Amino acid sequence: MAPDTSREARALTSDELLALPAVIDLDTANRALMIGRSTGYGLAKQGEYPVKVLRLGNAYRVVTADLLKLLGLEHQHSESGHPGRAVCLCA
Repeated sequence: MAPDTSREARALTSDELLALPAVIDLDTANRALMIGRSTGYGLAKQGEYPVKVLRLGNAYRVVTADLLKLLGLEHQHSESGHPGRAVCLCA
């Protein structure tokens, strides 16, 4: 999908995505998915956003882990058991 605004936002890099907090706002999720604000909010309102959207009062929130899984980027644990950052480019 193409952004639906005349001012196009820069997509997030994999490092930026992996550094996101546990829950993010819909605008950040839209940016990660490279969809426009109107499209993203429309999909969320219709219950058709590509990942589960939490409605908290008037705000929409997205669980980052769900977004990373959709994009094929997931936090993985190293052999030592400590969380590490590894990129899984799963098909």
